[in-house]
Amino acid sequence: MTDTATASAPAPDHIAATRAFYDAVAEDYADRFRDVFAAQHLERALLTGFAGLVEAGGTGGEVADLGCGPGWVTAHLASRGLDVFGLDLSESMLRVARREHPDLRFEQGSMREPGIPDGTLAGIVSWYSSIHTPQDELPELLAGFRRLLAPGGHLMLAFQVGEGTRHIEHPFGHPVALDFRRRRPDRMAEALEAAGFTLVLRSERAADEEQGESTPQAFLIARTPRVARSADRHPAPPS
Repeated sequence: MTDTATASAPAPDHIAATRAFYDAVAEDYADRFRDVFAAQHLERALLTGFAGLVEAGGTGGEVADLGCGPGWVTAHLASRGLDVFGLDLSESMLRVARREHPDLRFEQGSMREPGIPDGTLAGIVSWYSSIHTPQDELPELLAGFRRLLAPGGHLMLAFQVGEGTRHIEHPFGHPVALDFRRRRPDRMAEALEAAGFTLVLRSERAADEEQGESTPQAFLIARTPRVARSADRHPAPPS
C-alpha cells in the first residue's frame, strides 16, 4: 500500500470511488484489521458508553451503523443490547459482514441517501465513514444525520485527527485509489453544532504506532434536541 499527502480537489464521483475501493480490498481489509479492532479496548469502551446513552434516551428506535464495513462495530453494539443494523456502499464489505455476523441485518446503500424515514433512528454511528466526504459536503451530510434521528437521538463519529488529505493508491496491491480526509475535532464539533446537535463528548487518543497509525484518533458523541415538555411549550400565564 502506498500513500501520498495531497491538497488536490476530490474526484468528481467520490462515492463511486469509495465503493470501488472497498469492493476491491474487503477481504484483505478484514484479514488485516479484524484483530486490531478486537484489541481496541478504548474504542470498544466508548462504543459501549454510546450504547448506554442511546438506551437511556428512551427513543425506542433502531441504531444505524452507516458505513459499517465488515460489521465489527455493528456486532459490538448488538452485543450491548442495541437494535442495530449496518449499511454500506460496498457489496464486498457486506458479504464479509453477513458471513461473519449472520444473525444481524446489513443493507447496501449510501449514508447520504440511506432510504431511512426521517426522525426514526435512536442512534447513528459513522465509524471512520465520513472521512471520504469532501469538506464542502460535510455540512449536508451532518444535516442528513440530524434529520434521521429522533428527538434525543445520539450520533457518534470517529475519524483521524489532522489537516488535509491522505491519498492511498494500490492498497494490498489492488488497482484502486481513494482520498482519506483528516479533520480537526474542534472544527467537527462546530460543524455538529451548526447542524443542530449538542455536543456530549469529545475524546482523542494518541496514534498507535505499533499498528501503523501516524495521527491521533478522535471520537465525538452528539445529541439532537429533546422534545420540550408540555409545560415548557405552553407555560402557564402569570397570575
